[in-house]
This record gives sequence, C-alpha cells and structure tokens, in this order.
Amino acid sequence: MKEKYTVPATTRIGHVHLKVADLDRSLGFYKDLLGFELTSTYGTQAAFLSAGGYHHHIGLNTWHSAGSPPAPLTGVGLYHTAILYATRKELAEIYHRIGVAKYPMTGASDHGVSEALYLDDPDGNGVELYWDRPKELWPYDSNGSIEMLVKPLDLDNLLRELD
Repeated sequence: MKEKYTVPATTRIGHVHLKVADLDRSLGFYKDLLGFELTSTYGTQAAFLSAGGYHHHIGLNTWHSAGSPPAPLTGVGLYHTAILYATRKELAEIYHRIGVAKYPMTGASDHGVSEALYLDDPDGNGVELYWDRPKELWPYDSNGSIEMLVKPLDLDNLLRELD
C-alpha cells in the first residue's frame, strides 16, 4: 500500500503561463491595466511579467495561439488565474483603477475568507483579483471546516479603503 503524500505547506504556485492571441493586447491588460512589470520578452512571441522583481509571475505567448478566438466559456481548461493582494487597500486600489479604465468586470464576491473581483482578460481567460482576510477571521462551520461563502461584495465599502 502506498503511503499518503501531502504537498509541503511551504509549497507555492510560482507562475501561470497563458496562450494569447495578441501579445500587445495582452500586455495592455496585464502590464498597463493591472500594473505588472515586463521582465523579459522572447522575440515578438512571448513576454514575462512580474510583481516586485521576481523573474515572472505571468508568462504570455502566441506560439500556438496567434490570432485565435477567445477561450470558450464551456469545456475543460483554466477557470481563472487568481492574483493575491496583500491588503484590502491594495484590492481597493486596483478596483478603482479598473473603474477609471472602464474595463468590464464579471463579478465581485465576499467569500468569507477573502474578497474578490472577477474579470476576463482580452482572450477570455478568467482573472480573480483578491485579498485574504486574516486567518483568525475566517468563518468555520460546526465541524471545524472552513465555510466558504458567495455573497455580493460591498464595492462602495471597498472603495472607502482609499479615504
């Protein structure tokens, strides 16, 4: 019998690499709107972006996807990329930036453990922008399991973080 394996608690997901139809259009979203820094390019077919000087958190490429239609809503594949902000104020700042740019959002939710904004990149790839509440504030059910919620996020209250 095989011994059960549990991934080490220190494990992190390092980056996401997305197939895109138009590299410049995707850079407009991830670099110009969301504010990631361009760290390197691979010719005109790939770009690598970072937060805080890491080699890359997001890779974009057109190797097999140049000129392709948006990702289909149904079917297998990536549901969304989740980008974690350290504070609620940082989430409020990106929400304000998205609003000023008039970029469409697909949703906003309070999950109890976190607050999240949802939008799609130009290729239809889902993007979640969120912050985690402190762990001691997470809701738990009577069995001690984390109780994830899906409630509307109070966006006006979120924006008050900027006052």
